[in-house]
Amino acid sequence: MSFLYVSVIALFASNLNLVLGFTSTFPSVVSSITTTLSPPSIRHQASNPSSIHTLLFSSSPDSDSEQNQDNGIDISQDDRLYRIRLPRAPGIEWGTDLSFSFVYVREMEPAGPASLSDVVQKGDQICELRPVSSENNESIPLIGASFDAVMNAFATLDPKVKDVDLVFFKGTKDELKKLCSADDGKSKQNDGMITITVIQNKGASDEKVITLKAKEGANIRQTLVDNGINVYQSVTRWTNCKGKQLCGTCIVNIAEGSVNTNRKSMDEGSTLRENPDSYRLSCVTFAYGDVTVETFPPIKAAQWTR
Repeated sequence: MSFLYVSVIALFASNLNLVLGFTSTFPSVVSSITTTLSPPSIRHQASNPSSIHTLLFSSSPDSDSEQNQDNGIDISQDDRLYRIRLPRAPGIEWGTDLSFSFVYVREMEPAGPASLSDVVQKGDQICELRPVSSENNESIPLIGASFDAVMNAFATLDPKVKDVDLVFFKGTKDELKKLCSADDGKSKQNDGMITITVIQNKGASDEKVITLKAKEGANIRQTLVDNGINVYQSVTRWTNCKGKQLCGTCIVNIAEGSVNTNRKSMDEGSTLRENPDSYRLSCVTFAYGDVTVETFPPIKAAQWTR
Protein backbone atom coordinates (compact mmCIF):
# COMPACT_ATOMS: atom_id res chain seq x y z
CA MET A 1 0.00 0.00 0.00
CA SER A 2 1.62 3.25 -1.16
CA PHE A 3 0.09 5.50 1.44
CA LEU A 4 -0.75 5.57 5.11
CA TYR A 5 -4.05 6.78 6.42
CA VAL A 6 -4.78 7.09 10.09
CA SER A 7 -7.71 8.93 11.59
CA VAL A 8 -8.06 9.43 15.32
CA ILE A 9 -10.42 11.76 17.14
CA ALA A 10 -8.17 13.08 19.89
CA LEU A 11 -10.05 15.62 21.96
CA PHE A 12 -13.48 17.09 22.56
CA ALA A 13 -13.86 20.33 24.51
CA SER A 14 -17.55 20.35 25.35
CA ASN A 15 -18.14 24.04 25.88
CA LEU A 16 -16.12 25.25 22.88
CA ASN A 17 -17.03 22.63 20.26
CA LEU A 18 -13.29 21.99 19.88
CA VAL A 19 -12.32 18.90 17.92
CA LEU A 20 -8.75 17.79 17.38
CA GLY A 21 -8.44 15.19 14.65
CA PHE A 22 -5.28 13.47 13.46
CA THR A 23 -4.93 12.28 9.88
CA SER A 24 -1.71 11.05 8.31
CA THR A 25 -1.15 10.75 4.57
CA PHE A 26 2.43 10.66 3.25
CA PRO A 27 4.21 13.00 2.92
CA SER A 28 2.30 15.20 5.36
CA VAL A 29 0.75 14.82 8.78
CA VAL A 30 -2.45 16.64 9.55
CA SER A 31 -4.50 17.78 12.54
CA SER A 32 -7.72 19.73 12.35
CA ILE A 33 -9.31 22.15 14.76
CA THR A 34 -12.87 23.06 13.79
CA THR A 35 -15.52 25.36 15.20
CA THR A 36 -18.20 27.86 14.28
CA LEU A 37 -17.37 30.85 16.42
CA SER A 38 -17.19 34.60 15.90
CA PRO A 39 -15.10 36.14 13.08
CA PRO A 40 -11.49 37.19 13.74
CA SER A 41 -9.83 40.57 14.00
CA ILE A 42 -6.48 41.42 12.41
CA ARG A 43 -3.88 42.64 14.88
CA HIS A 44 -0.89 44.00 12.94
CA GLN A 45 1.22 43.83 9.77
CA ALA A 46 5.01 44.08 9.40
CA SER A 47 8.29 44.85 7.36
CA ASN A 48 12.09 44.08 7.17
CA PRO A 49 13.81 40.71 7.86
CA SER A 50 15.45 39.66 11.12
CA SER A 51 16.84 36.67 12.96
CA ILE A 52 14.93 34.22 15.10
CA HIS A 53 16.64 35.76 18.12
CA THR A 54 14.94 39.07 17.39
CA LEU A 55 11.66 37.42 16.42
CA LEU A 56 11.39 35.52 19.66
CA PHE A 57 12.63 38.08 22.12
CA SER A 58 11.30 41.45 20.96
CA SER A 59 8.23 42.96 22.60
CA SER A 60 5.03 42.89 20.58
CA PRO A 61 4.09 46.38 19.38
CA ASP A 62 0.33 45.87 19.38
CA SER A 63 -0.47 44.82 22.94
CA ASP A 64 -3.90 45.62 24.37
CA SER A 65 -2.66 46.30 27.89
CA GLU A 66 0.38 46.23 30.12
CA GLN A 67 -0.37 42.58 30.81
CA ASN A 68 0.28 41.87 27.14
CA GLN A 69 3.78 43.36 27.33
CA ASP A 70 5.70 40.11 27.13
CA ASN A 71 8.56 38.98 24.93
CA GLY A 72 6.51 37.95 21.92
CA ILE A 73 7.48 38.05 18.27
CA ASP A 74 8.14 41.51 16.86
CA ILE A 75 6.17 41.25 13.63
CA SER A 76 7.46 44.61 12.42
CA GLN A 77 10.66 42.80 11.41
CA ASP A 78 9.32 41.29 8.16
CA ASP A 79 6.27 41.92 5.98
CA ARG A 80 5.59 38.19 5.76
CA LEU A 81 4.81 38.09 9.48
CA TYR A 82 1.37 38.99 10.76
CA ARG A 83 -0.67 38.68 13.93
CA ILE A 84 -4.38 37.91 13.95
CA ARG A 85 -6.94 37.33 16.69
CA LEU A 86 -9.07 34.23 16.23
CA PRO A 87 -11.32 32.03 18.38
CA ARG A 88 -9.33 29.33 20.18
CA ALA A 89 -10.77 26.83 17.70
CA PRO A 90 -9.99 28.69 14.46
CA GLY A 91 -11.22 26.17 11.89
CA ILE A 92 -7.71 25.29 10.73
CA GLU A 93 -6.42 21.88 9.65
CA TRP A 94 -2.76 21.82 10.67
CA GLY A 95 -0.10 20.00 8.69
CA THR A 96 3.58 19.15 8.92
CA ASP A 97 6.11 17.06 7.03
CA LEU A 98 7.62 13.87 8.42
CA SER A 99 9.96 15.84 10.68
CA PHE A 100 6.83 16.54 12.77
CA SER A 101 7.94 20.17 13.17
CA PHE A 102 7.29 23.58 11.56
CA VAL A 103 3.51 23.28 11.59
CA TYR A 104 1.57 25.08 8.86
CA VAL A 105 -1.99 25.71 7.68
CA ARG A 106 -2.90 22.75 5.47
CA GLU A 107 -6.60 23.40 5.01
CA MET A 108 -9.31 25.65 6.43
CA GLU A 109 -12.97 25.03 7.14
CA PRO A 110 -14.82 27.10 4.50
CA ALA A 111 -17.11 28.77 7.04
CA GLY A 112 -14.51 28.84 9.81
CA PRO A 113 -13.04 31.98 11.41
CA ALA A 114 -9.63 31.61 9.75
CA SER A 115 -11.10 31.24 6.27
CA LEU A 116 -13.54 34.13 6.79
CA SER A 117 -10.67 36.40 7.82
CA ASP A 118 -9.36 36.49 4.23
CA VAL A 119 -5.91 36.88 5.82
CA VAL A 120 -4.86 33.38 6.84
CA GLN A 121 -3.85 31.33 3.81
CA LYS A 122 -2.95 27.70 3.15
CA GLY A 123 0.75 27.15 3.74
CA ASP A 124 1.15 29.89 6.37
CA GLN A 125 3.53 28.77 9.13
CA ILE A 126 2.39 29.17 12.74
CA CYS A 127 4.98 31.03 14.82
CA GLU A 128 3.32 32.00 18.09
CA LEU A 129 0.18 31.59 20.19
CA ARG A 130 -0.91 33.99 22.90
CA PRO A 131 -4.14 33.49 24.88
CA VAL A 132 -6.35 36.56 25.17
CA SER A 133 -7.01 36.56 28.89
CA SER A 134 -7.07 38.98 31.79
CA GLU A 135 -5.07 36.49 33.85
CA ASN A 136 -2.40 35.08 31.56
CA ASN A 137 -1.25 36.63 28.28
CA GLU A 138 2.10 34.88 28.05
CA SER A 139 3.19 34.12 24.50
CA ILE A 140 3.97 30.55 23.49
CA PRO A 141 6.74 30.45 20.82
CA LEU A 142 5.96 27.88 18.14
CA ILE A 143 8.56 28.49 15.42
CA GLY A 144 9.89 25.04 14.53
CA ALA A 145 7.88 23.46 17.35
CA SER A 146 6.90 19.82 17.11
CA PHE A 147 3.43 18.84 15.95
CA ASP A 148 2.57 17.60 19.44
CA ALA A 149 3.78 20.85 21.00
CA VAL A 150 1.47 22.93 18.81
CA MET A 151 -1.52 20.69 19.45
CA ASN A 152 -0.75 20.71 23.17
CA ALA A 153 -0.55 24.51 23.18
CA PHE A 154 -4.16 24.68 21.99
CA ALA A 155 -5.45 21.76 24.05
CA THR A 156 -4.06 23.04 27.36
CA LEU A 157 -5.44 26.57 27.12
CA ASP A 158 -7.42 27.65 30.16
CA PRO A 159 -11.15 26.91 29.65
CA LYS A 160 -11.86 30.61 30.22
CA VAL A 161 -9.83 31.58 27.15
CA LYS A 162 -12.14 32.24 24.21
CA ASP A 163 -9.75 33.92 21.76
CA VAL A 164 -6.07 33.67 20.89
CA ASP A 165 -3.60 35.93 19.11
CA LEU A 166 -1.71 33.90 16.51
CA VAL A 167 1.41 34.94 14.63
CA PHE A 168 1.84 33.45 11.15
CA PHE A 169 4.55 33.61 8.51
CA LYS A 170 3.52 33.71 4.85
CA GLY A 171 6.10 31.43 3.31
CA THR A 172 7.64 27.99 3.34
CA LYS A 173 9.50 26.20 6.10
CA ASP A 174 12.83 26.89 4.41
CA GLU A 175 12.00 30.59 4.00
CA LEU A 176 11.09 30.86 7.67
CA LYS A 177 14.32 29.13 8.69
CA LYS A 178 16.29 31.48 6.45
CA LEU A 179 14.58 34.50 8.00
CA CYS A 180 15.28 33.20 11.48
CA SER A 181 18.99 32.84 10.76
CA ALA A 182 19.42 36.07 8.77
CA ASP A 183 21.25 37.98 11.52
CA ASP A 184 22.40 35.17 13.75
CA GLY A 185 23.82 32.08 12.06
CA LYS A 186 24.58 30.62 15.45
CA SER A 187 21.04 30.97 16.73
CA LYS A 188 20.24 28.16 19.11
CA GLN A 189 16.81 27.69 17.61
CA ASN A 190 18.12 27.17 14.09
CA ASP A 191 21.56 25.58 14.33
CA GLY A 192 20.17 22.07 14.11
CA MET A 193 21.40 21.22 17.61
CA ILE A 194 19.44 20.36 20.75
CA THR A 195 20.33 19.96 24.42
CA ILE A 196 19.84 16.66 26.23
CA THR A 197 20.12 17.10 30.00
CA VAL A 198 20.82 13.79 31.73
CA ILE A 199 20.13 13.29 35.45
CA GLN A 200 21.84 10.27 36.96
CA ASN A 201 20.91 8.82 40.37
CA LYS A 202 18.19 11.38 40.97
CA GLY A 203 17.62 12.12 44.64
CA ALA A 204 20.75 10.28 45.79
CA SER A 205 23.78 11.85 47.42
CA ASP A 206 25.76 11.18 44.25
CA GLU A 207 23.17 12.71 41.89
CA LYS A 208 24.86 13.97 38.76
CA VAL A 209 23.63 16.23 35.96
CA ILE A 210 25.25 16.02 32.53
CA THR A 211 24.45 18.31 29.61
CA LEU A 212 24.91 16.95 26.09
CA LYS A 213 24.62 18.57 22.68
CA ALA A 214 23.15 16.50 19.86
CA LYS A 215 21.66 16.90 16.42
CA GLU A 216 17.90 17.27 16.04
CA GLY A 217 16.35 13.82 15.74
CA ALA A 218 19.08 12.18 17.82
CA ASN A 219 18.36 8.77 19.30
CA ILE A 220 18.36 9.02 23.10
CA ARG A 221 19.98 5.64 23.78
CA GLN A 222 22.71 6.05 21.19
CA THR A 223 23.52 9.58 22.34
CA LEU A 224 23.83 8.55 25.98
CA VAL A 225 25.82 5.40 25.24
CA ASP A 226 28.18 7.31 22.93
CA ASN A 227 28.89 9.63 25.85
CA GLY A 228 29.60 6.81 28.29
CA ILE A 229 26.24 6.99 30.08
CA ASN A 230 24.66 3.66 31.00
CA VAL A 231 20.93 3.36 30.36
CA TYR A 232 20.61 -0.26 31.48
CA GLN A 233 19.89 -1.44 34.98
CA SER A 234 21.65 -4.36 36.68
CA VAL A 235 23.02 -7.17 34.49
CA THR A 236 21.10 -5.95 31.45
CA ARG A 237 24.08 -3.70 30.86
CA TRP A 238 25.78 -6.76 29.38
CA THR A 239 22.76 -8.79 28.20
CA ASN A 240 20.76 -6.14 26.35
CA CYS A 241 19.71 -6.23 22.70
CA LYS A 242 21.90 -3.26 21.72
CA GLY A 243 19.08 -1.01 20.64
CA LYS A 244 16.95 -3.49 18.68
CA GLN A 245 13.82 -3.01 20.85
CA LEU A 246 13.90 -6.66 21.89
CA CYS A 247 14.79 -6.62 25.57
CA GLY A 248 12.82 -3.61 26.85
CA THR A 249 15.46 -2.74 29.45
CA CYS A 250 16.80 0.65 28.30
CA ILE A 251 14.06 2.51 30.16
CA VAL A 252 14.47 6.21 30.91
CA ASN A 253 12.16 8.90 32.20
CA ILE A 254 11.65 11.95 29.97
CA ALA A 255 11.20 14.36 32.86
CA GLU A 256 10.91 17.42 30.63
CA GLY A 257 10.38 17.97 26.92
CA SER A 258 8.38 14.86 26.09
CA VAL A 259 6.52 16.86 23.42
CA ASN A 260 9.87 17.18 21.64
CA THR A 261 10.12 13.43 21.14
CA ASN A 262 8.46 11.02 18.71
CA ARG A 263 5.19 9.34 19.58
CA LYS A 264 5.15 6.00 21.36
CA SER A 265 4.44 3.04 19.15
CA MET A 266 1.85 0.47 20.26
CA ASP A 267 4.65 -2.00 21.00
CA GLU A 268 6.52 0.47 23.19
CA GLY A 269 3.32 1.46 24.98
CA SER A 270 2.55 -2.19 25.69
CA THR A 271 6.06 -2.87 26.99
CA LEU A 272 5.81 0.07 29.38
CA ARG A 273 2.12 -0.27 30.22
CA GLU A 274 2.65 -0.46 34.01
CA ASN A 275 4.87 2.63 34.10
CA PRO A 276 4.21 6.39 33.97
CA ASP A 277 3.53 7.90 30.54
CA SER A 278 6.84 9.76 30.68
CA TYR A 279 8.81 6.48 30.71
CA ARG A 280 10.32 5.59 27.34
CA LEU A 281 12.48 2.91 25.77
CA SER A 282 15.51 5.02 24.94
CA CYS A 283 16.41 2.86 21.93
CA VAL A 284 13.29 3.98 20.05
CA THR A 285 13.04 7.53 21.40
CA PHE A 286 14.22 10.39 19.20
CA ALA A 287 14.58 14.00 20.38
CA TYR A 288 13.70 16.91 18.10
CA GLY A 289 14.06 19.56 20.80
CA ASP A 290 15.53 20.03 24.27
CA VAL A 291 14.74 17.22 26.72
CA THR A 292 15.64 16.20 30.26
CA VAL A 293 16.30 12.49 30.72
CA GLU A 294 16.48 10.61 34.02
CA THR A 295 18.37 7.31 33.92
CA PHE A 296 17.49 4.36 36.15
CA PRO A 297 13.93 5.48 36.99
CA PRO A 298 12.08 3.32 39.57
CA ILE A 299 10.70 0.21 37.89
CA LYS A 300 8.46 -2.50 39.32
CA ALA A 301 9.65 -6.11 39.39
CA ALA A 302 6.99 -7.12 36.86
CA GLN A 303 8.86 -5.16 34.19
CA TRP A 304 11.61 -7.79 34.20
CA THR A 305 9.30 -10.84 34.08
CA ARG A 306 7.38 -10.21 30.86
